[in-house]
Amino acid sequence: MQAWLDGQRSRTLRDRYSAQHNAFGVLRLTMACGVVIAHAGPIGFGGANLGATLFAGQSDIGTMCVYGFFLISGFLVTDSALRSSLSQYIRARLLRVFPGLWVCLVVTAFAIAPLVALKENGNLSGFWGHPEGPFDYVTTNLFASMEQFPISGLLADTPYGQIFGGPSAFDGSLWTLRYDLAFYGLVGILLMTSVLRRSPRWVLLLTGICYALVLRDFFMGPTLTSRPPQHGAVGPFPLIGAFAADWTLMLGFLFLLGVAARLYAHRIPINGVLAGLAAAVLIVSLWRGGFFAVGLPSLAYLLLFAAVALPKKLFRISRRHDYTYGIYIYGFPVQQVIALLGGAQLGMAAYIVLSLLGSLLLAVPSWHLVERPALRFKTIGSGARSDTTADADRARHVSEPVPTTDAARLSAAEHGVVAVQHPRVDRRHSG
Repeated sequence: MQAWLDGQRSRTLRDRYSAQHNAFGVLRLTMACGVVIAHAGPIGFGGANLGATLFAGQSDIGTMCVYGFFLISGFLVTDSALRSSLSQYIRARLLRVFPGLWVCLVVTAFAIAPLVALKENGNLSGFWGHPEGPFDYVTTNLFASMEQFPISGLLADTPYGQIFGGPSAFDGSLWTLRYDLAFYGLVGILLMTSVLRRSPRWVLLLTGICYALVLRDFFMGPTLTSRPPQHGAVGPFPLIGAFAADWTLMLGFLFLLGVAARLYAHRIPINGVLAGLAAAVLIVSLWRGGFFAVGLPSLAYLLLFAAVALPKKLFRISRRHDYTYGIYIYGFPVQQVIALLGGAQLGMAAYIVLSLLGSLLLAVPSWHLVERPALRFKTIGSGARSDTTADADRARHVSEPVPTTDAARLSAAEHGVVAVQHPRVDRRHSG
């Protein structure tokens, strides 16, 4: 009888999750491409993000991908933190974000922007000494604050620039990086205070508080399809700038859902019936309203289910070579350049294909020449895990194999966020 009961019991997320064998890589890559596809609307054709009309005005394809990235990021970053000391965790996060970002800023300011200036003006007169010139672009955004999006008054005549009647962003997607870093810092605090390993209920409490605030905003809205209201800004903080309160709440809720899912993986049943129910709730909420109340948790469950239930042959994607971050940081400037050159005249489908290929063209060297070499410094000066850490892991029955390849180690602590337009920044500046 007991054997029969055990056979009927759903396998949990912990039972099915392995740090080396999962579909988070293909999910992240798909969502990175989803953001590029969504941005084709405003950058190439001066319209809305693709999918905006499909979801009753509640969201769009790109924003849905951003939500997914923060959910996955919370899960994988917590998985990494549980395997690390505080110093190892901090080193891994900084190496994952900043080397690729810094090279991207330099490439954008000193390679892409001068070519754009030559295309638009025929010369570089006034380019280098402009009040928002290339040097200012790099130094202002060095710590991912992204307080400057235009460069030297360029890109005003692209479809995206014409929407706002002035210079537009070279890389508007980067607005989410400050949120990434803030939430990474939160996990660092939870690791430092031993909450992750000894008192995970505090994470559940914090997640519940965020969800209660999300529900409050939902029920205060005039309709079931209303977007969350704006609540002003949080900050500014030194180096990293200010945060939009509504985005902080929404993205923070999803990130914390990922953290809680990793900590309570042994309590989360994973089966097709629940996945089907979550899919139905998500579709109805996007169609009829209520996405922010019930659709977001449903989306979170579906992503976790897909990460362990997709065909195993997909687990290999992004395992050795992960181009997700490169597509994220280079997709927007690539799309701006293609639009400037008239690529949108070929039609939406052709523009999207060119955008994806162009983004990949820069993402490949970003991974092989910058990101992966930087990740090799993660273990320099790091000793073996402490006995306390090992005991804590054993107490939680953490049985996943430790990743061995560069990309596999990355999958346990992937940056995982791709962005869409920041609604609280001057629309000429961000996308």
